[in-house]
Amino acid sequence: MKRIRFVHVTFAALVAALAVPAAGVSKGSAVPSSVGKGEGKLTMVVWEGYAEKQWVAPFEKASGCKVSAKYAGSSNDMFNLMTSGGGGQYDVVSASGDASLRLIYAGAVAELNVNLIPAYKDFFKAFQSPLHNTVDGKHYGISIQFGPNVLMYNTKSFSKKPTSWSAIYSAANKGKITIPDNPIQIADAALYLSKTKPALGIKDPYELTKAQLAAVVTLLKAQRPLIKKYWGLASDQIDLFKNGGSTIGASWPYQVNTLAAAKVPVAALIPKEGATGWADSYMLSTKAQHPNCAYRWMQYITQPKPQAQQAIYFGETPVNKKACKVMDSISKGACAQYSGNKTESYYRSIKFWKTPITDCGNGQKNCMDLRAWTDAWTKIKG
Repeated sequence: MKRIRFVHVTFAALVAALAVPAAGVSKGSAVPSSVGKGEGKLTMVVWEGYAEKQWVAPFEKASGCKVSAKYAGSSNDMFNLMTSGGGGQYDVVSASGDASLRLIYAGAVAELNVNLIPAYKDFFKAFQSPLHNTVDGKHYGISIQFGPNVLMYNTKSFSKKPTSWSAIYSAANKGKITIPDNPIQIADAALYLSKTKPALGIKDPYELTKAQLAAVVTLLKAQRPLIKKYWGLASDQIDLFKNGGSTIGASWPYQVNTLAAAKVPVAALIPKEGATGWADSYMLSTKAQHPNCAYRWMQYITQPKPQAQQAIYFGETPVNKKACKVMDSISKGACAQYSGNKTESYYRSIKFWKTPITDCGNGQKNCMDLRAWTDAWTKIKG
């Protein structure tokens, strides 16, 4: 896992929907009524590990669409690649929730017809129309994989299991705390304050007024002297837990499982205040040169087998609930290991990343956008 979901760009107005073609997907169309013959090629911007041969090769053979994948190191890279030169160089992107909304508002991605994705009906309900890829009832992304941000700790260093995010803000753990180096981490602190300081009135950790953001910044600045490292890569945190440099921190299931496999005494949980999480969606460029191959890819990659293969390889959770059995057939216990068998309420409890914008969702336009969050994060780190 080599991703840094980091972004900082302002927003443009949402483009109007384009016309529906008579048949098949034509270049630049937003809502096709059917999928035509593949164009023979598919260009993608994806996270490293999202276009592995074990599931790409069967797709190429069945569809006749040759895949060309460009790996992005960050959400910012993805946005730039999908918009540079006016767009059109790449057909699809595996955007995370901290990039998907700005791609939508920049007019870089097209509205999709979910009725053309057979596996869509088998998605967990939480991922059929999530706020990070669906705007005003229109779908601009097809959910693929996700993961929660968990509290990981060394079991030998804590005689009592921590149950609150307060552990990463506690002076008792000074010099042993690791958290992601990402402005979206502000949402984690906001979620914590929404439960511990309800007077602030934080209802959504991604919709913060100036005063609410200031309160979060105060908390994170106080945390700064306690931090061992702000990690950019999962491997950074893994190494620190292996050598004892860190004993507690905000993490992903990937690190937890990797460390456990290496016999490092770690455990993880979602604290009582709840958790944020990341969720990826395939999105179609408004200027895609190979839209039929793009739709065929989204039809394929959401099926149980490739969903299971990718989940196990990457260390994440598939959105297709039928992938659970396939995961266990590939690796015993994998479904439970990656939380693929939880209840619908569990998935809905995770506050998935979405791009901070000025619209507060309540008719007000006084929330702080991503630029403000990025500026704040820079000041927090000093």
